[in-house]
Amino acid sequence: MQIRVYYEDTDCGGVVYHSNYLNFCERARSELFFQKGLSPHNNDEFFVVRSANVDWIKSAIFGDVLEITTKLIEKKSASIIMYQEIKRDDEVLFKATFKLAFLKNFKPTKIPLEIFEILN
Repeated sequence: MQIRVYYEDTDCGGVVYHSNYLNFCERARSELFFQKGLSPHNNDEFFVVRSANVDWIKSAIFGDVLEITTKLIEKKSASIIMYQEIKRDDEVLFKATFKLAFLKNFKPTKIPLEIFEILN
């Protein structure tokens, strides 16, 4: 997924505010569903971030076009681990590993097979 950095994404110096990298990753994960005509939030079933291991390497700035890549690296019955990178051209600016838990009625539950197919 590509995203352009807008002024609202930056601090007063035109540098992307640190928490916005997490927002960009969330958008990219949601986009996996939207590209298939589905929603990442289906009534009472959805993923939540349980943990994140992040590394801010270099700063993106106002006007940059960023590429966010998303890979499923581990799947369990009620959780998944995804690796995401944010690049400007071929330069890695940010990388993170997210553990996501699948909830139904706000309780951990087995991930339906069709959701695994979306994420692969």
